[in-house]
Amino acid sequence: MSLRTSHLKSLSALALAALLALAPAVGEAKMGGGMSSGSRGSRSFSAPPATNTAPRPAAPMQRSYETPQAQGMNRPAFNPAPSPGMGSFGRGLLGGLAGGLLGAGLFGMLTGHGLGGGLGGFASMIGLLLQLALIFFLARLAFQWFAGRKLAGAFGGTGGAGPRPGGPGFGFMGFPGGGGAQTPERSAPISLSQADFPAFERLLGETQEAYSREDVARLDALTTPEMASYFAEDLKSNAREGVVNRISGVKLLQGDLAEAWREGGDEYATVAMRFSLVDQFVERATGRVVRGDATPTQSTEVWTFRRPAGRGPEAWRLSAIQQTT
Repeated sequence: MSLRTSHLKSLSALALAALLALAPAVGEAKMGGGMSSGSRGSRSFSAPPATNTAPRPAAPMQRSYETPQAQGMNRPAFNPAPSPGMGSFGRGLLGGLAGGLLGAGLFGMLTGHGLGGGLGGFASMIGLLLQLALIFFLARLAFQWFAGRKLAGAFGGTGGAGPRPGGPGFGFMGFPGGGGAQTPERSAPISLSQADFPAFERLLGETQEAYSREDVARLDALTTPEMASYFAEDLKSNAREGVVNRISGVKLLQGDLAEAWREGGDEYATVAMRFSLVDQFVERATGRVVRGDATPTQSTEVWTFRRPAGRGPEAWRLSAIQQTT
């Protein structure tokens, strides 16, 4: 009986694991899937200052049209090998062939022919050494060719390796990024008016409401093209899973300004906000709640807004959302 009971428990555990594995994946019940997304201009990959509302650091961007300024500049076209004078190209070519020959020797040992078995004696050993010398020579030529391309790039030539650091990049709908490192634009702090803060609170509620209604056109009007594209992607993913993210009762509990600055022709404001809301996933066909409940929950996020320089509070658009760690 104990053995039978043990088998039944094992089968039950396997059945539960199978149900969990086959159940449809449901993202986090939060606008944007609980990810840090968007752009903060040249500060996209710099953590905003801590505030009383969000004393912990904001999570780095997981989705952004921007690219880290310090990455991708003067990156070698090959990975350095442990030994001097040999790049990964030569190491891979030589290592592959030498590994094959060594494998043949080990196979000979296992079959009783010794490490040199199958090489045909001393003459074959000489031939093998000549082949290895030829491979080393070709690998060295390849290394010098790659090194020449790297040196040309360092002095301003692209050598076919793509845009030079600081050159124009290509983004999406006017946002920089993608095509190589960008030269950071000069930014300067700005002061906000008292009328700007109600605009941030209004956008907090209106964007959540539009997302809950799956109103893509309204999201386009409230957010930057980048954020609108992320929200549209998330809504399509929810539709494929047969669920809707219902959000209601959004209420700002506390908020303060982390930083505000002007960069080129745009102004940015990063604001930490703690708010409560009812956040649920429901089945599209039946309306059954599959995650969350009717009890309001609290969340703290860092939102960045953008507007054309010199415009009023009505021109702010949501440009990024960062989770707090």
